[in-house]
Amino acid sequence: MNDSPPPLAAQSDEVKIKLKHKGWEVEITCTENKVKEVVQNVLDGIDHPSPLDEKNSVAIGELQNQFENIRLLIDSNAIPSGKGVIRRERKSSHKTGMTCRILLETLWEEGYFATQRLLAEIHEELLRRGYSYDRTAVSHSLTDMVREGIIIRSGTARNYIYLQKTT
Repeated sequence: MNDSPPPLAAQSDEVKIKLKHKGWEVEITCTENKVKEVVQNVLDGIDHPSPLDEKNSVAIGELQNQFENIRLLIDSNAIPSGKGVIRRERKSSHKTGMTCRILLETLWEEGYFATQRLLAEIHEELLRRGYSYDRTAVSHSLTDMVREGIIIRSGTARNYIYLQKTT
């Protein structure tokens, strides 16, 4: 086995070029007489997208259009179904989000307070629905609803029972 370097004439014929173009960095090694051709081929490859890149661009464009259509449907409160479009209505006319008070009003609208409820039960129901409010916040909102005459409260402090007011 011969580990000696190639003859000096062969070494001088090889050229190494580092090329930076449009965010690409390419290192080219070729013979001196092929530099122009190789560099041109590399630049053509960088400047012109491959057919695969064009296919991906089309697919990405289609996905962007589908996403935009879905966003518009959501913004207009319309949800597509197999039989056309279903309009969804908000449960509450409030647009600020699901505050503790809005959630309690929703429970009231659903008839949740038709039977007597302890603060702990009400708090657990909110947790069950995925809303984690401090018991103090729930208690304050219930107190406001009592003052406004929406629900009634009976019992003693720290043991109040809340009930839907009937006329």
